[in-house]
Amino acid sequence: MAGDESVQEGRCANRDERTARPEHRWPVVVAVLVALALYTFLPSGLFPVQRYVVVGIGLLLLVPLIVINPHHYTRQTRFSRLAEVALALVIVAANQLTLVLLIVQLVHKSNGGGGLLLASLQVWVTNVIAFALLYWCIDRAGPVARTTVPRSKMRAADFRFPQDEDADTIDEVARGSSEKSDWVPTFIDYLYFSLSNSMAFSATDTMPLTSRAKALMALESFAGFVMLALVIAHAVAQIG
Repeated sequence: MAGDESVQEGRCANRDERTARPEHRWPVVVAVLVALALYTFLPSGLFPVQRYVVVGIGLLLLVPLIVINPHHYTRQTRFSRLAEVALALVIVAANQLTLVLLIVQLVHKSNGGGGLLLASLQVWVTNVIAFALLYWCIDRAGPVARTTVPRSKMRAADFRFPQDEDADTIDEVARGSSEKSDWVPTFIDYLYFSLSNSMAFSATDTMPLTSRAKALMALESFAGFVMLALVIAHAVAQIG
């Protein structure tokens, strides 16, 4: 029994020795700037003043985050953590309001279809990026915690990725698993499953584990479904 306990303690210690590399800052910065640019160049009838306020707030929150972690996510303060979550929430909330207004225009306007269809694409792409940012922020307490906190002390995961359960597969697959290589998801992983969730209207290879994760994925897929249905209906009406 004592020998078994020693082996178990050794395994736990090995799992807590983190080898994951800190995530690079710039994929997130580029995604935020793309989302803000898409929001800025929406048609003038969609929140003409409010959108510039949102873009200004987004840039103000982004600048100190770059200063704190200019290249890789290695430092986290209470301010940086709050600013990351606030930035994601601002973009998500603003885009949901824009989505509602766009739906109203799609339902009631019978002309000007080209501009509305382009705006629909802008809102949809922004929605994918915005939810990816939010998933990236909340899962396992954020990007810094995912690579620095011992796994036994890490906050419970909101999402389960394929790599989290690949340790018992064939060698060439198992080597990249979370257990054997200390793999952790990066922003690109969250962006991919946000895109697949928006296109498939359901979870694909990444599964939500918590109530908040399920609620957010449900909101994203519902918004994507409504947008797609109304855009198709509007396009058919224009052709007719």
